[in-house]
Amino acid sequence: MSKLDHLIDNKVVQNIVVWIFIFLIGMVSIRSDNVVLSAFLGVIFLAVPVYIHNLKILPLFFTNRKWLGLFLFVLNIAVFTCVGLYFLSDALDHFEWRMVYNMIGILVLVLFVSSALKVAGDSFTRRQQEKDAELKLLKAQLNPHFLFNTLNNLYGLSVVKSDKLPNLMLKLSDLLRYSLYETKETYVPLEKEITYLENYMSLEKIRLEDTIDIQFEISGDLSSKKIAPMLLLVFVENAFKHLSVSKDKKSKVIVSLHEENNKLIFKCDNTIDTTGLNLDNIEKGKSGIGLQNVKKRLAIMYPEKHQLTINNSANEYRVLLTLALHV
Repeated sequence: MSKLDHLIDNKVVQNIVVWIFIFLIGMVSIRSDNVVLSAFLGVIFLAVPVYIHNLKILPLFFTNRKWLGLFLFVLNIAVFTCVGLYFLSDALDHFEWRMVYNMIGILVLVLFVSSALKVAGDSFTRRQQEKDAELKLLKAQLNPHFLFNTLNNLYGLSVVKSDKLPNLMLKLSDLLRYSLYETKETYVPLEKEITYLENYMSLEKIRLEDTIDIQFEISGDLSSKKIAPMLLLVFVENAFKHLSVSKDKKSKVIVSLHEENNKLIFKCDNTIDTTGLNLDNIEKGKSGIGLQNVKKRLAIMYPEKHQLTINNSANEYRVLLTLALHV
């Protein structure tokens, strides 16, 4: 998150901006010999009942003590109407009943507007917290999912005492270092994510040797761009997980990343063996996470900024993802 985003989300800054706006309205609307002082005193006067209402009274309306909230709401208006009239009538050297109606109207209007802003702000904050919590859960699910599949592969090689095992372990170490320590941010440099994919595909290449055709193509300006961490891994992982192995025809996994106008075009093609294979399992993954996890993350982090197309033919499974990159 940028410094500007932090500044915008800061509640103290939000409150200061609102009161500056009210102060400027007072400067324009108040008629007085000293407009600046009158507008400033007006802001101070309104701030006290507003914060009493927002912090102490408004929360009661969301509990079973609504009648108490209503009583305190009326009491708050009555008290500060009297206080305002005392200073206002003293300043104007006379009292009129219309001043009472005007004062009550101003206080009711200000309290209702402040309530609406408070409820809207709290609702937005709550939704953001829910999204952050869901993202953390999805990322927590993703890492064990990847680790589980990789360890299964390593176990298979250890059983046959393969010479490829030491190199695979080193590659796995690099992958885990990245996934554990460098993916805590909401967005990571795209170049690091690409290096991560390269390491993963190198690991699979060592494991499978020359039995399949593995290609990884990159084009466009990928520097200074950012992406959600480990977003593309599941597609590549699924490509290897459901890869067909045929003696007659060489299997393939082709992954390409192309940047154009701050958009990433990601393609992942792999051959599959449809014999006895339920294609829904490719969508879900053995543990029920798989692509469903990625779709949820895309919906949360790239709303209306991505397009995911998945097609499967008789022998091929194709993924095309287009999304707007963060700069």
